[in-house]
Amino acid sequence: MKLATLKHEMRDGRLAVVSRDLNWCADAGHIQPSLQAALDDWSNAEPALRTLAEELERGTVPRERFHERDALSPLPRAYQWADGSAYVNHVELVRKARGAELPESFYTDPLMYQGGSDRFLAPRQNIPLGDDDWGCDFEAEAAVVTGDGRAGLSVDEAAGTIRLIMLVNDVSLRGLIPGELAKGFGFFQSKPPTAFSPVAVTPDELGEAWDGRKIDLPLQSWLNGEKFGEPECAVDMTFDFPRLIAHVARTRPLTAGSIIGSGTISNTLDGGPGKPVDEGGKGYSCIAEIRMIETLRDGAPKTRFMTPGDTVRIEMLDRNGKSIFGAIEQTVVRGEN
Repeated sequence: MKLATLKHEMRDGRLAVVSRDLNWCADAGHIQPSLQAALDDWSNAEPALRTLAEELERGTVPRERFHERDALSPLPRAYQWADGSAYVNHVELVRKARGAELPESFYTDPLMYQGGSDRFLAPRQNIPLGDDDWGCDFEAEAAVVTGDGRAGLSVDEAAGTIRLIMLVNDVSLRGLIPGELAKGFGFFQSKPPTAFSPVAVTPDELGEAWDGRKIDLPLQSWLNGEKFGEPECAVDMTFDFPRLIAHVARTRPLTAGSIIGSGTISNTLDGGPGKPVDEGGKGYSCIAEIRMIETLRDGAPKTRFMTPGDTVRIEMLDRNGKSIFGAIEQTVVRGEN
């Protein structure tokens, strides 16, 4: 089942089910007014939404064309957005860029930050940038949306809380990160609003590409129309989604509608940090990684961060080459949205 939130006069949008080919959608407001409302009453809402989705596939209910540009992030705002760093290769590279060593504990205890969840960007909404020196970067990731869970739940229990899966562009302002981390209190201004894919899908939509813990597909990203990365999500993932969820819920309950991110998808190559796509590698899911590679190889980075006019696209295709979530496609602009 695929779900979307369409633009509407209400700030939480209008809930809709979307056809598997992403061509059609059907209004689901008679079931629940918003995706958050559906997650709050999932045991009742899910069967009704699945019935509507099946009717949409058969063409037996009123439908309208689904346009990704009309979609908000599936949850336009959420009770919680917690982003992990499941791919330790990414953490190691970006820390090297700041001259910081990687503690051994990072391989056994997930790194995570709590992002702003009061307002997310739509998947086709511009990324506002106030100053080029802020170092605007994209981060291509995957995320799960959970149901309720108790504090201290086990990893197996955490797996049972997963309701939906989405893609993420976790926008980062690299130029602001060192100063913030030096204060010892974590990210804040360096993490502006995030964007999520046009649709969120139930895990069964991924078929054999979902084993209950990881997504066994590449995540593709393009920068200004050029393929930038296509790393495999199931490779080099030190902490799977249930492990990340259990980390979130170690000392506090999990609320339905919580979004838990994987962190930037990142693969190694022969024990090293990987290669760009045009050199036969899997590429990268953020600019910071290739800048670190360039620094190690050439003594200085040559790939610049994004500035107004630059466009990023993030998408995942199934084994038949069909888009699963639709695409995040955003252009950096000067100023505010």
